[in-house]
Amino acid sequence: MLAVPADGGEMRFVSYGDGVMGSVALTDDASRMAFTWQTTEEPWDVFVSPTNGYAPTRVTDLHADVPRPEMGPTRLVSWTSTEGFEIEGLLTYPVGYEEGERVPLILNVHGGPAGVFSQSFTGNPAAYMLQYFAQEGFAILRPNPRGSTGYGKDFRYANFQDWGYGDFRDLMSGVDHVIDMGVADPDRLLLMGWSYGGYMTSWAVTQTDRFVAASMGAGLPNLVSMTTTTDIQDYLVGHMGVEFWEDYERYERHSAMYHIANVVTPTQVIHGAEDLRVPFTQGQEFYRALDRRGVPTEMVVYPRTPHGPREPKFVMDVSERILTWFRKHLGSEAVTARDESR
Repeated sequence: MLAVPADGGEMRFVSYGDGVMGSVALTDDASRMAFTWQTTEEPWDVFVSPTNGYAPTRVTDLHADVPRPEMGPTRLVSWTSTEGFEIEGLLTYPVGYEEGERVPLILNVHGGPAGVFSQSFTGNPAAYMLQYFAQEGFAILRPNPRGSTGYGKDFRYANFQDWGYGDFRDLMSGVDHVIDMGVADPDRLLLMGWSYGGYMTSWAVTQTDRFVAASMGAGLPNLVSMTTTTDIQDYLVGHMGVEFWEDYERYERHSAMYHIANVVTPTQVIHGAEDLRVPFTQGQEFYRALDRRGVPTEMVVYPRTPHGPREPKFVMDVSERILTWFRKHLGSEAVTARDESR
């Protein structure tokens, strides 16, 4: 956390550490602050500290009585991508991982594209239950490619008019880095992402056959039809720089649908029936095209769901369905009768 003087003076740090601070509240004289703090290993609690000399004291223990299974550790990793971009990511290891063991790797791409993966608790509830995959023997890489927030304006703007190219190279160089670390099995690579992460999932399977299976969540494979149906109509125009009718080729060049003939990767499609941000028809387009081409696919539709699952039973269902899809195509576990009946 930074303190920025109103008179234009020099900024200074008022907190330190690898974790995520939130809900900051200051005393009237700004001499002390209360805040929440969480790390990749520990869920959030409330802390207090002076603002002049960081010395946090925990004042709650909200999760003391919550059973917690063994967790896979998460480590910050970094690598150099093309054009000299320094990329950071978070690598979560499987539970019980032993050094030198090569394991299946899931590349998990964030939304936005101005989203960012931070060092928050990896046991938090979300569409992608990280520790669920870690407990099942998977490593998960969550990169922050060019376009991500938190690395300065130039980095944030580095994917302007370049969706699917430089950012894709950042992601794949991260995968190669984890392979070079001796962690990832190059023959057991998997891919999943939601929203822009879903866009990148659709894009990646048109550009490479390195993934054994993929899962596209609320993805936008067709930037032309996305522009005219989304509830944020200026969104893609801001990233592409022009309206689609002013440069059809630009929108098509960055749309997975216009490269669909290249796909061989079994790709699952997940979408909310009431999604207005990335309309349901985006997922439907990709699923129908894959199915017509004979590429292994399935479409999972969650009723009443906007741009991401909200109902607890749906949140709990997403990761299980993805794991079933991944295992089916890894061949590491037979598909049960319950899975086949879905």
